[in-house]
Formats: sequence, structure tokens, C-alpha cells
Amino acid sequence: MTKLPYELFIGLRYTRAKRRNHFISFISLTSMLGIALGVAALITVLSVMNGFQNELRTRILGVASHVQISGPGDVLADWQAVAGLAASDPRVVAAAPYVNVQGMLTFDGAVRGSVIRGILPEREEQVAEIGSHMKSGTLSALRPGEFGIVLGSELARALAVIAGDKLTLIAPQGQVTPAGIVPRLKQFRVVGIFEIGMFEYDSGLALIHLEDAQKLYRMQDQVSGVRLKLRDLFEARQVALDLLPKLGPDAYVSDWTRSHANFFRAVQMEKSVMFIILLLIVAVAAFNIVSTLVMAVTDKQPDIAILRTLGAAPSGIMAVFMVQGALIGVIGTLIGVGGGVLLALNIDVVVPFIEGLFNVHFLAKDVYYISELPSDLQGSDVVAIAAVSFVLSLLATLYPSWRASRVNPAEALRYE
Repeated sequence: MTKLPYELFIGLRYTRAKRRNHFISFISLTSMLGIALGVAALITVLSVMNGFQNELRTRILGVASHVQISGPGDVLADWQAVAGLAASDPRVVAAAPYVNVQGMLTFDGAVRGSVIRGILPEREEQVAEIGSHMKSGTLSALRPGEFGIVLGSELARALAVIAGDKLTLIAPQGQVTPAGIVPRLKQFRVVGIFEIGMFEYDSGLALIHLEDAQKLYRMQDQVSGVRLKLRDLFEARQVALDLLPKLGPDAYVSDWTRSHANFFRAVQMEKSVMFIILLLIVAVAAFNIVSTLVMAVTDKQPDIAILRTLGAAPSGIMAVFMVQGALIGVIGTLIGVGGGVLLALNIDVVVPFIEGLFNVHFLAKDVYYISELPSDLQGSDVVAIAAVSFVLSLLATLYPSWRASRVNPAEALRYE
């Protein structure tokens, strides 16, 4: 049978033993629970922040594209060749042309400016998820020559239109007549309404068929660019860099990490700040271990003196109390990891229960587009939090353990 090193054996025995000073045990328990609470809070909050980040990314990329190729002045000729070249890359799943222009929509006296996007419905559904967010109608209802239009929900609400209504699209490029420059007008019929959950798109985006956009804006066979969908959206930056030399000097290639960088940078910054703030809870609880061990060293001075007279080295005495402090940190960390993982995995059950119990609603549907707390538990976050918690606990043991190793046996046993 393998014998435990005496430092580990005594350290574990001190942790389990009943103390004469019950206040020390109370501080140990408080430190342990504080570490557990801090670790659980960190895991839960970071999981929710990850969930918000994924939800935001999904909603943005449901309308935007992973990679976007355009030409000078937002005009791209021979888009079929560009789409074919991009599709030859195995990382590219689909490519779709688009026309991106500005327009004014008017209906029954209401006027709203909007981004008008000309699309091919069958190709658009391969690169974006607007079709799965339709409140009424379908993208396939956009047919060339019929001049149908699909509106965002907020835009439709502002214009007070519903599916079937006819509105007027005013193109900013005018046409010269004997009476002067007259804006070009065209009547469109609303064939669908979508709701992505991002105000930017729901209030300012309208979709029409690509050929209708080309006719109205006199673009002939040209488009504004080609949108790409990738197998892995995190490869967008590299794919964009790889495609650029193949497309020639006139092509402009952008990816979602560049065009929507501010959104994701803000979320990442909030996540980092929340990590630091909540880590302070763990730090405070961990450094309570200092108080516990200082009092334990004072309480155990006679025992330390006896161990020293029996030949224990100062490093051995130091290891005894480091084991005791580290054990408090490990138990607290394990409890916190277990509680945090359970809470993060069941946030969709816990939050509604709290809301029902106290009759409150944290994310009201009429105020927030994301009305439920999303959660995405990542193993790397759990490992990092547990490691930081353990290191802080270990650092907190150093000073009291060093003090214990400096106890003079003669002084400690003088009045015993």
C-alpha cells in the first residue's frame, strides 16, 4: 500500500479535524462558498454572453453575407463568371447576385427611405435565411416582370401596408424630360413581409426581383455584387483574402467580420469586462483563505513546533498549510463548476421560473428583439475559469504557509 507524503496526510487531517476555534471553520466555509458562488456566476454569465453573441451573429448573417464581392462604384459586370470562380473554392457553399440601391417608398401619404435589394429568390435562399423569417408570403412570390416587393416588418408597419397592397417606389435617378428632371416611379405590390429581429433590417430593407431592379435602375445585365455563403463562417476573412488575387484589381472583397465588426467587438468587450468584474468575487473569496490560514497557523503553533523538533523541514510545514488552503479552493471550485454548468444548461427553465415566481419579465418582447436569455456553454470557458480560481486559491496560501514555516519551535513551546 502506497503511503501518502506526510505533508499531504497532515494537511488533509487538519482540514477534516474539528477545530477548537470554530470561527476558523466558519471562515473556511465562507471562503469555499464564496469561491463556488463566483465560479458559478462566471460560468453562467459567460455562457449567456456567448449565447447573445451567437444570436446576434445568426440574426445579422441571416440577412448579410459571409463574404461579399463587388466592383467599382458598386457595379459588377459578368457576375456569373465571378460566382463560378468563387464557387470553385471548396469552402464556398453558395453564391448569389444582388443589386443594392436606395429608394423612397410611399403609400397613402406615408413616405420612408429604404435600401432596395434586388435578388434572385432561388439563389438568395441559399446564402441568407430571410425565407425562414417570413411573417407572410414567400420569397418565391418575387417573379420577374410582376414587380412584387417584400418588406421588413417595421418598414411595413411605418407605411401601414399589408400583403396585397400596392405602393410606389421612387428611384433617386431621374429622367430628363421637356419639363425638367422627373424622378422615376414604379408601382410595386407587397407580396411578403419578413421579421429578422434586427431593427436595422426590419425597418430599412425591401427586396425585389433582380431583373425588376435592373430595369428600374437601368443597370442592364450588371449587378452590385455577389454574396457568398461558407461552410464555416469563421473562415470568411481567409476566404476573402484568397479570392482577392483571383478576381483582379477592380474587385472589392469584404467579409462579415469587417462589415459588422462594431457589433461583435462590443459584445466581446462586454464579455471581457464581465469576466474581470465577476472574477473579483472569486478573488475576494480566495483571499479569505489568507485569514483562514493565518488563524490556523496561530492555532496550530504547538503542533508546528513538535513537527519541527521531529525533523520536519520548513518546506514541509509550508506544504502542509498549502494543502489545507488548496483543498478549500479545489472544493469551492468543483462545487461552483457543477452549479454553474447546471445553471447554464438549464437557463431556459430557471429564468421563466424566476419570472413566474416574482411576476417580472427580464426581456419584454415589446422592448427587446431577443426576448429570451440564450445560453451557449463552452468547455474552454469552464476550464479557464476553474484554472484561474485554483491559481488564485493557491496564491492565497503562500503567505500564511510561509509564516508557518518560520515558526520558532522554542518560542512556540515556551508556555506549553
